[in-house]
Amino acid sequence: MVDGKEKLKIEIKTRIYNWILKLIRILKTLPTDPCTKIIIEQLLRSGTSVGANYIEAQAASSRRDFINFIHHSLKSANESKFWLAILRDTNEPKKVEINKLLDELKEIANILGASLLTLKGKR
Repeated sequence: MVDGKEKLKIEIKTRIYNWILKLIRILKTLPTDPCTKIIIEQLLRSGTSVGANYIEAQAASSRRDFINFIHHSLKSANESKFWLAILRDTNEPKKVEINKLLDELKEIANILGASLLTLKGKR
């Protein structure tokens, strides 16, 4: 049986994974002009890093290590929000789809941030 804490870990991991899949699908549809291509590459790196660092946190060897990986996941989420906003504001036809991605990422980042505060005993 899965306890509440484990259920939350699975839920956030699933949300991050699904968000990354949606991100990749949208990025594949964007124009490949030089400027957009660079932004796409940056966003692909930072966006997938959200998930990679979250997975690494689950396998952390210590509490300190766990906190560090969650912190990196949050930093990658914040960077990704920046790149998504740039993409949204330069790709009018995809604005609605990108806004949905951005909204979900904001929620993910809020969850990661709240987790960090709890882990650090500040909440």
